[in-house]
Formats: sequence, C-alpha cells, structure tokens
Amino acid sequence: MNNSRISAWSRKGHLFAGAGIAAISLVALSAPAYAQDTQDTSASDTGSDRDVSAQADSGDAIIVTGSRIRKDKFNADEPLAVLTRAEMTQQGFNSTTDALQSNAVTGGTAQINNYYGGFVTDGGTGANTVGLRGLGASRTLLLLNGRRLAPGGTRGSVLAADLNVLPTAIVDRIEVLKSGASSIYGSDAVAGVINIITDNKVRGLHIDAQTNVPEVGAGVDYRISGTFGFQADRLNVVGSVEYRKRNMLTRADQPWFNCPIGGALDGEGTAFGSGDYIDPTTGKPKCFTLDNGGVTINTIGVSSRNSPDRLTGVVGKYTRLVPDASNTGPFTPGYSGVDYYTRDTYDPDNEKEPLVTPVEIYTGYLSGTYQLDGLGNAEIYAELLATRRKSSSPLYRQLSIDYAEGSPLLPAQFQDSVIAYPNSTTNGEYLGVRAFVGYGLTDSTQQVDYVRASGGIRGDFFLPEWRYDAYVGKSWNDGTYTAESFLTDRLANAMDVVANGDGTFSCRVSDPNCVAAPVLTPSVVNGNLPQAYRDYITENVTGTTKFRETTVAFNIDGPLMDLPGGKAQLALGAEYRKQKIDDTPDQNAINGNLYGLTAGVPTRGTDAVKEVFGELYLPLLSDVPFFHRLSLDGSVRFTDYDSYGSDVTYKVSGQWAPVRGISFRGSYGTSYRAPALAEQFLGSTSGFISQGYDPCDKDNFPSNPANYSANQTVTAANCSSIGLDVTSFTQNSSVTVYRKGGAETGLSAETSRNWGAGVVIQPPLPASIGNLSLSADYFDIKVENGVSDLSGSTILDRCYGEQNFSTTTGFCRFVERDASNRLTVTSSFINLSEDIVKGWEFNARFSTEIAGGRFVLNGTLTKYTEQSSRLFPEEYLKDANGTFAHPEWVGGLDAIYSTGPVTLRYGVDWVSGDKDGKSYDYFAFDEKTGQVDETLAQSYRDNYYLNTPDYFLHSASVQFDIADSYQFTVGVRNLFNTAPPRISAATTTVGNAPLYSGFDYVGRTWFANASFKF
Repeated sequence: MNNSRISAWSRKGHLFAGAGIAAISLVALSAPAYAQDTQDTSASDTGSDRDVSAQADSGDAIIVTGSRIRKDKFNADEPLAVLTRAEMTQQGFNSTTDALQSNAVTGGTAQINNYYGGFVTDGGTGANTVGLRGLGASRTLLLLNGRRLAPGGTRGSVLAADLNVLPTAIVDRIEVLKSGASSIYGSDAVAGVINIITDNKVRGLHIDAQTNVPEVGAGVDYRISGTFGFQADRLNVVGSVEYRKRNMLTRADQPWFNCPIGGALDGEGTAFGSGDYIDPTTGKPKCFTLDNGGVTINTIGVSSRNSPDRLTGVVGKYTRLVPDASNTGPFTPGYSGVDYYTRDTYDPDNEKEPLVTPVEIYTGYLSGTYQLDGLGNAEIYAELLATRRKSSSPLYRQLSIDYAEGSPLLPAQFQDSVIAYPNSTTNGEYLGVRAFVGYGLTDSTQQVDYVRASGGIRGDFFLPEWRYDAYVGKSWNDGTYTAESFLTDRLANAMDVVANGDGTFSCRVSDPNCVAAPVLTPSVVNGNLPQAYRDYITENVTGTTKFRETTVAFNIDGPLMDLPGGKAQLALGAEYRKQKIDDTPDQNAINGNLYGLTAGVPTRGTDAVKEVFGELYLPLLSDVPFFHRLSLDGSVRFTDYDSYGSDVTYKVSGQWAPVRGISFRGSYGTSYRAPALAEQFLGSTSGFISQGYDPCDKDNFPSNPANYSANQTVTAANCSSIGLDVTSFTQNSSVTVYRKGGAETGLSAETSRNWGAGVVIQPPLPASIGNLSLSADYFDIKVENGVSDLSGSTILDRCYGEQNFSTTTGFCRFVERDASNRLTVTSSFINLSEDIVKGWEFNARFSTEIAGGRFVLNGTLTKYTEQSSRLFPEEYLKDANGTFAHPEWVGGLDAIYSTGPVTLRYGVDWVSGDKDGKSYDYFAFDEKTGQVDETLAQSYRDNYYLNTPDYFLHSASVQFDIADSYQFTVGVRNLFNTAPPRISAATTTVGNAPLYSGFDYVGRTWFANASFKF
C-alpha cells in the first residue's frame, strides 16, 4: 500500500481495513426469496419481472447456477439468491458493479471499490472486485452466462475478475450461489459463485439512461445504453453498447471528512477525550496530525541543535525545525523547533485527493445463435464482450529533498549537520539536512482494454434426450498504468552541483536538461520550488499488463433412468484452461529509480489445467407419505495443474420435503483455489519499512529489562548473540523488503471444506391473505493451506523470536543483516493461513393484494457466529466477528407496492456496529497464547476510540410504466444522508471513517432512470 496513505497502528498489529479480504454474507435482495426458497413452482409468487422459478414454470428446462444438469422445475438444494435488472433499477444502482458490491450482496463487509484510490490493491487502481463469505475476491468465481470471467486489471497482482468489464443494460438477472462449487466449476469457487445472465430475448431498440447526483454536487455518475435484438429465421442476435462516466468526489467535497483527529473520540465520535492532542492555539484537538491524515511538510530534519520552541519560545534541543522569520538568533536564526504534534502536517491540496475515484467506461456486448439442420439439431452460438476503462487517482505527494553534509546548497548554520548514512540521492556523502516539502498532487492514470470472445456448438447427443455442448473462449486483458513520479537519479544529479560564481549553481553532470536543486531557504521548505526543477525531477512512468486466458470445454448431460421421484440425470464434461501473464513495469521501476516508491521487475508466467468432472442428480421420491420430495445431487472433479499437480474435489447435497410447504436441505463438499499467476510468478518488488521494525532496536523494549515480556526476553537474547545490545542499539536505516512470487518455493493450492443445512417453510395460506416464504440456513466454511504473503515485519518478528535462533534457518533464512546492520528481508507467497467463517442466514418474504395493488415485503438477515483466521498453524485463531469492519449482524428490508403503472419501493440496509468494544480485544489478542492482553486492551481504550453504532441506510424510489414502451424511475439513496461512523486512527481510516466499503462515502444521492423501447 502507498506509504503516504497507510500506517500500521502498531508494528505487530493488523491493518483492519479488510482491503483485500472482503468479508461477506450474501443475503437475498428485494425479491430473491421466492427464487431462493421456492420448492414447488405451483406455489411460486415471483413479484418481479422474471426469475428462475418463473422461467422453470414456462416449461423450458433450465440450468441453475451451481449445477450442470437441466431441470424442468426449480429445486434448490442450497441457498441461491437472484437479483433482477428491474430490482437494480428500482434500488438506484447505475451499474452491475454497484449492485454486486452493495451491502445486501456483500453482507455489509469490505470489497475493493473506488474508495481505494490511494492504495495498492490487487488488479491495480480502479479495479472493482467482489468476494463472498468474507474470503476475498480470489475465492469467489464470477461467471458471465455460465462461463468464467478471466482476471482483469493492471500491475503484476492480477488475481480476480474486474467487475468494470460487465455490461449493465442487457443484464437479465444475477444468480448468486452461496456455497463452495469447485467440483462443478473448478478453481476459485471456494466461497461461492456469481453468475451474470444476459437477456437473449431483446427485440427492437431499447434506450436506457440514468444519472446519480450526490447532494454535495460532486461525483455525478451517469450512464447511457443502447440495447438491441432481432431474429431472422434461424438467426438470433442481441447486443448492447454503453457509456458510463463517474466524476471524482474529493475529500474536500464531504463535510464529514473535515478535521480528522487521532485520539480517543468521545461518545458517538463527535467530541474528544484524554487520548487527543490538544492544539494550544485553539484549545481543541489538532486536525491532520501524523496520527491521522497528515504528513510532515514545511519542515527540515537536522542534527540536534538548540532552537526556540515554535509555540513557547523556550530554547531546547530539536531535530525538527520550521521556518520562523521572528527568530533572529542567536540560536538557529530563521527557524524554530517543533515536535511530533507541533510541526506542520496539513496542506489543503491533500484534500483534493479523491474520496471516490473517477472512471470512464465504454462497453460493447454482442451475442448470437444460429440454428443448423444437422449435428443433432445443433445451434451455433457466439458471444463478444469488449470494454475500455479509463480511471485515475491523483495522489498527494510529500517530497523529501536530501542535502548532503556540507553541500554548497546549505546555509552556513547547517553545514555541519549530519543525520544519516549516505543514500541514493546524496552522491556518496552523509545526509546532512532533509527538507520535508509539500509537493502537491501528482497524476496517476490507468487504461484497461478487456475482450472476451467465445463460441461453440450445442445440440442433441446420439443418446435419447441427451445434449452436448462444445465451447471455446479466449480473453485478452491489456492495461497501461501511468504515474507522475520522482526519479532518484535526477534528484541525485540535481544535488551534485558546482557554483557559477554569481550565487547560482549548475549540475556537475553533462546532461543539458539537468536543473540544479534549489538552495535551502524558508521559501523552498514551504514548497515554493522552481518550476524548472519540478519538471526535471519528475516523469510520467508507464507500465503495461497483459493477461490471457484460453478455455476449451466439452459437456454432455441427459437422463439415466426413471426413479420414483423423476428421472435420474447425469452430466459429464472435460475442460482445458490456460493462463498467461506479462506485466512489465516502467524501466525506471525495474531499475529502482522511482524515489520513495517500490522497485519492481516483470511478472511473467503461464499455467494450464486439465479437468474432468461428473454430476449425478437422483430424484429418489415424490408425492408419497412423508416424502413429498426427496432428492440427492453429487458431483466430483479431477484436476491436474501444470504448476502443482492434481487434486480431487467433491460435493453432495440433498433436499427432503416431508410435506408440501416445508423442506430441509443440506450440502457438504470440498473446494480448492489454485495459486494465481501473480502469486506464483510475481516479479521481485522492493520496498521499505521503517527502521523501527528492526526487532533489536532499543525503542522496542522497556527501559528496565525487568519489565521485558517473555517474547522480548527471547528477542533480546537473540540480538545479543549477534552482538547487538537492545538497551543501546539504534537502527538508522530503513529495512529493505523484497516481495516475490512463490513458484520456486513449491506453492500449492488452497483447500477447503464447506457445509450447510437449512429449512424452508412455505405454509399454504388462503389467497385472501397472500403468500409467505421463510428460510433459515447455517453455513460453515474452512479454508486451509491459505496462500499468504508474509510481511517483512512478520518475518523479522518470527526470526528474532525463535527459541532456537539461527541466522540461516527458519524465518531467519529470509533475513540478511550486513556489516552496517542494514536489514534486507525477502518475502514470497507460501501456504500457511487458515480462515473460518460460520453463521446463519434468514430470509422472509410475504406478498398479498391490497387496495387493488400488489404488496411485497422482503426481509433478509445474516448472523455471523465466527470470522476467524490465523497466519501460522501453531497459532490460535483470531476472531474478528463483531468488530467494526466485520459486523456480526447484517440485515435488509424492502417494501414494494405496485398498482397499475406505478411501483413504489422503500428499502433499509442495516450493519451492526461494535458497541461492546470487541475491536479493542481483537487488537489486543495474542495469537501465540490465545488470550487477550488486558493491559494492552485497556491502553487502547484509553487512547483510541473504536466503538461504532449500528449503521442504517434508507432508500426510496417510484417507477412509472407508460404503454409498455416507456419507463421512468426516480429515487434517492441514503435518504437521511447518514455519514460513516467516526473512529480513531488506530487502523486504516479516511478522515475518521474506517476505510470500508460497507459505509456510504457519497451521501444522499438522487437518481433518475429513463428507458424507451422502439
């Protein structure tokens, strides 16, 4: 993640943003309960334009997500939710992306969306992903019309499908299976499967336009789409073209972002407590401190010297000074001393960074079928999806200008200053003075072109009632990412100067473009840099990302025999899939020439898999006493990867309805996730963590050895064995960390088991009352051998915390300490972690006729009982359930009333808060002992505020249908303009709000949709 935006609240703590691991419990949306829980389509009451059960009731055999077998009635052995295009419009979603990332779909937990502009995320800036069950996007399989979407985005860490490639206007419905399905679909279907299904029955031309306008006036989001379709004899063609643009919403646009503070907020987070730093000039907590949102600017770092305090004027020893014209001497004239909190840390330009990043997307979709006379009444089908995404995220940068000891660019009073060893810009000299300058915004843009072309042939197999399907598909992802960056060699050239004799300076190098660095003056320290110097030290650096996926598959399915409950059916298939990645950073990145940013080498690699699978459906009984319906479904898949070998997954599910109106269902299965190409072949990327991460640094220990903890005692002894005394040793250099893929270390697949059980109740009610459907399902997922990318700090702690310490074995084999005590850590992806998610899902739906209209009420509720993980097998599980980024309860309620051409909708989403302080205990939990460190927990309570209230979002809309050709929808999202809760900066925040997609950063937003059919 970008160092200018994220800091850990403790070196051994956890970043609690959930940026890459998105916890989710999928609950039904608006009207999915009838699709999810319908057991007998004769009792179905859909309440929407179309759904799975309605299609099944039409007499057409269908394939529902999670199965390869066609059935003429919809029977769900597992919870399946359906969201229709009509519901997306009524809820104000302007894209398929927004619908999939909504609280109702994600269980109110974190996803990677447009809130993450300033962070390094999988898929690069601008990529949007979705993950189920809190297990991350890479463990959720995304399908378009039953075929997997290849990963997309930029940079080397391309792991999951980018939701931005999906069309919107031509989407018919979204089916979401909330259980593992690797035996059906292969890798990645660990937490579930999301299948986006397009409308293949469009006729004529449909125009759809929507705009979402936040009340603050910024961040307007608009889309216009054209959908078309025609049928000519044997040919059927449908397609769509779309344009969407979402403008940037900056931090300055939202009042709730103003004045982030870092201490112990009081009550509802509106006041301050004893943990806040009080600005003596205002008597109130200081905004934008280094604890939250601020960055040191207008300041120089020097060797310790006498200077008057900036606020009190009292002379003392200082290593941080700010320009002060009122100080005329005798101590450090022109400058005054500052400490951690009194230095300048706020620049208005910082608030020009995006709170929600902008994006511009062009999408084209085309599909067609052609009926043949032969090959078993075959049908040739083809599909083409093409998108171009243009996104950006301006980033505020601080520039550290390093003046070498004795540099002629330094005033006389600082000629003797020495603060650190030589670095990459001091040309072999010791660092004398560092100027912390507010540089302003720098550009960062991405362009991604994504194409998926596929097609095949399907028809009657030679066996009666059997069908075959042969498919081939190819995906191309071509991305470029450009960032305005400081170049290390140019900063060094600019610092190596010779005097011209007239008070000016020139570069010593022969480069005619070189511009000498400015003489250190208060004006320069305050950010007034010559434009020529700015232009010389920066350059737009561009990297390219190519990702390819090829798929070939063949399936057959049909009946085997008649059973008492119907026909036993079998599906068999084989699939071959190959992926290739080629990410090439800019040459300056490869050479490590990006100042203040990580270096990286190309990520290149390929992998291929061969698979065979089978699924058997057995309708054992029907319409007999105590067995209105009894069925079993089993599937198995054999997988053989080039990278790590073979594996077998399986799944068994069943359904028993003793009488009409009540049924029990359950499933048990195994799943897996093959290591992604990025995890296997990520090019070695260098970065830095602060010198304080050195376990032997004296600042990591109490002053009195008698107060050492058990872990500190072991670490101190290990440091002493290599000649470092933890009572006096100070690390003066940053720790270099190299991160690379795990192919060479034998990275293998993650494995998991997933089971669930539930009950569905649909009591027969008089027609005058209406229809009622209730369901309750328990889920339990355990992921083992999880692929983990160990941080440099974790490796260092593990190395120096070993009882049997050795510099060449264990975790220490990844650590190198040179003669100058500079540390280098090498990290790669390995199989270590374990994740467990358990809970309950409840759904209720009631519909009836009232006052000549139709009323539908849908309620959804998810109760998590565990959301735990551990990095190492010998550790205790750490349960995040109930903390502010992993809610224990998530719910939603939708009320829809339709009468004539008018449909009214009101909805409420609910995410439970952390009112009991579970977050404090979570951060103070010791994975090695399995206990909460009560002293540490109390310290957190005294100095930070992490409690959050329950969070409610209300929305409302009204829809008008006119003559079946025109439809208008208007509404409002976040009706009461609910701001995100405020917490301390003890974890990753945006202002005082958690960095967390479950909260709304945009505020009250009005939307309008118009649809026309011709």
